[in-house]
Amino acid sequence: MNIGIFHYRVGGTDGVSLEIDKWRRALEEMGHTVHLCAGDVGATDGALIPEMYHHRAEAERLAHNTFVNLQDYPDDAAYRADLLTQADTIERKMRAFITRKQIDFLIPQNVWSVAAHPAVAIALTRAMQDLRLPALAQHHDFFWERNEVSLTCRTAIELAAKYLPPHDALARHVVINSLAQQELRRRTGLEATVVPNIFDFEAPPWRPDAYNRDLRQRIGLRDNDVFILQATRIVARKGIELAVDFVQALNAPRRRARLTAAGLYNGRPFTAKSRIVLVLAGYAQDDLVGYTKKLRRKIEQAGIEALFIEDVVAGKRSERAGQKVYSLWDTYVFADFVTYPSLWEGWGNQFLEAVRAKLPLLLFEYPVYRADIKDKGFDAVSLGGEVAGYDAGGLARVDAGRIEAAADRAIELLTDSRLRAQMVDRNFELARQHYSMPALREYLSRLVD
Repeated sequence: MNIGIFHYRVGGTDGVSLEIDKWRRALEEMGHTVHLCAGDVGATDGALIPEMYHHRAEAERLAHNTFVNLQDYPDDAAYRADLLTQADTIERKMRAFITRKQIDFLIPQNVWSVAAHPAVAIALTRAMQDLRLPALAQHHDFFWERNEVSLTCRTAIELAAKYLPPHDALARHVVINSLAQQELRRRTGLEATVVPNIFDFEAPPWRPDAYNRDLRQRIGLRDNDVFILQATRIVARKGIELAVDFVQALNAPRRRARLTAAGLYNGRPFTAKSRIVLVLAGYAQDDLVGYTKKLRRKIEQAGIEALFIEDVVAGKRSERAGQKVYSLWDTYVFADFVTYPSLWEGWGNQFLEAVRAKLPLLLFEYPVYRADIKDKGFDAVSLGGEVAGYDAGGLARVDAGRIEAAADRAIELLTDSRLRAQMVDRNFELARQHYSMPALREYLSRLVD
């Protein structure tokens, strides 16, 4: 078939973009032709409909007035008129794309669930219904999972009931965890299949090569510095403040002394001049609440070194303003340790990425991890699953003893090559067994039928 995949953006380093890449590959290996359609296509190939992009001012205005506060329109009628006007424009361009590419199967990615751009949900539903095209909708996140969400008016309530997601025999639904499956059923009566995030565990490992060999130098790291990678987007639910606490604990004199005495796991020395650096490779564009500013303040107060490198990282190797840009996977090649302290995840791409890279990781046991992943037997440096409270800026805290214990275990994994290999090799084999590309192809072969 000719399959159209629809999202606000593709080709990025966010979880949905990365999953779209995997779905596209799996579907093409099954013999289908896949075309992408988005409001931002990055460095990848795809049909561009700029009005679909969720960070355009008119889209952000709609989202705020749908889910937070009806403040930019005099009344419900004015809000409704703008919503439908934007939907009409997007639908017209979607239909042109569908006709041009002779699309006969639709895969909406998050546009019927997270609804970051409500007009896109309406436009794609209308196109599906009018053209009688079957759809398989993958829902990574739902609007009701966001903090402080409240449908603001009658039209917003109707929007959610009719389109988020739509009740239509043409549409099948997929979620990425069992908790979302249960909540979707409870709220809407819709049934969904759980298809977890996956990764390609059969491909060759990521390694240094002529392209990426200068990455550490480019971002300002020396050979004997410890590279702690935070690969997620910079948004509040990622809990990156806990990674700051962790790196601060690693820098305690007694732990630095252990690193100096033992040396690093791969034979590199650790000296008085060596730094332990938190490297944030994800982008902050989706931070609409000032989280990045709070995080930078915490980093400064903690006295740790941190590098924000989103300007030199993308979903694929490319060029930006005449400068070389590395892929997200290149950052894993040179990392020594991964932090993944998310407070909430729909599933967790970065967990699988760290396992795929055979790197030890720090983990906050977010609800989906506990419900769907932990029982597989993975080994991670855990911060537990309970938030102890929040500081004056709204940043999360866990029990100080958890941070200290995690830092002690991390030092062992940064110095003991045998212990480290046991952990990462076992995690890799477990992930290959449960979350591989063949598993995704099996899911899709049934769902796209």
